This record gives sequence, C-alpha cells and structure tokens, in this order.
Amino acid sequence: QMQLAESGGGLVQTGDSLRLSCSASGGSGGIYTMGWFRHAPGKEREFVAGMSWSGQSTNYADSVKGRFTISRDNTKNLVYLQMNSLQPDDTAVYYCAAGLGSLYSGKWDHWGQGTQVTVSS
Repeated sequence: QMQLAESGGGLVQTGDSLRLSCSASGGSGGIYTMGWFRHAPGKEREFVAGMSWSGQSTNYADSVKGRFTISRDNTKNLVYLQMNSLQPDDTAVYYCAAGLGSLYSGKWDHWGQGTQVTVSS
C-alpha cells in the first residue's frame, strides 16, 4: 500500500513563496501519476497540479498557472509543488495524490494526510 506524506506548509504573507514536498513509499514499483490538490474551508476540494510518471506532461488549474510548478524526483520518490506569489485565496490544506491512471484520467488511488498553507493579507 502506497503511503504519501506531505511537508512544507506554513503561514506566509501575500506574495511569499513556499515549496511543498511529498514523500512516497510502499508503491511497489508502480508507475504513478502524481498530483496536488487543495481543500479550503467552505469550498470543494480542487485539483491544483499534476505530472505524469516521466515528468514530460503537466497539468495545472487555471488559478495557479504561472505561479505554481510541480516537479518530481523518481529516484528519491519525491514530488514537489513550488508556489510563488501566494495569495490569500491559496489558503487551504494541500494534499498529495498518486494514481495509476494517466494524467487526465481523473483517477487517484492514494492520498496523503495534507499540509496546511495559510497566506495572510
């Protein structure tokens, strides 16, 4: 059973940057698409960014394009989300997810526990 553990969240000010990390273990060598989601109070959980196993394909929510960058290091089983120009609307719990489907399949099989990101105005 794959386990995902996020880290790197915190309290920052508008315009600041943060880098989230997701450590994956127990994946039994499976080829996983990796993604980041977020869930803000009173809102639905939303997709933020995704990356294919090879790293050649990425997908971003319109709200974060140009500000957030997803990357991965398969040798270390790590996935990152670099977040720049953070805004109060980015405040949410951020979750790492892994799926055996393609980047656009919408199928996610494993989830982390989440890390809180709070952006003060």
